[in-house]
Amino acid sequence: MHVRIIATPPGEAPLDVREAWVGLLLPLVDEDSEARASLTSGVLTGPKSFLSTLGWLLRGRAKRVNGYRVNALVAIGILEKHAPEAARWWQTHSPSRSPNRLFMFHAEVCEIVADGPAVSLDAEP
Repeated sequence: MHVRIIATPPGEAPLDVREAWVGLLLPLVDEDSEARASLTSGVLTGPKSFLSTLGWLLRGRAKRVNGYRVNALVAIGILEKHAPEAARWWQTHSPSRSPNRLFMFHAEVCEIVADGPAVSLDAEP
């Protein structure tokens, strides 16, 4: 499953960086097409480490967002092909380069795109 970003996502990134997501098709990390409620934080004002994340959670500073989860590194890679300067902003300001880091795109700016059947190039007709 994928989501297409159909409107400018809210967030702390500059407007032009957020606008660069519009039109992109991003793979979901979840196997179904259901939006999920998750606790999130801002890329600029959010916690930068595991311990500070725990502190944020304990103090109730995280925000609950209903949306779709995508792998941050994969999403930035797709963005880089479309808008290299916007991707560089994320590479500079994203607090983690972990392969497990996720971006949450609000449900209202996403459109679900169902994956088509897998096609093998080696298959006989």
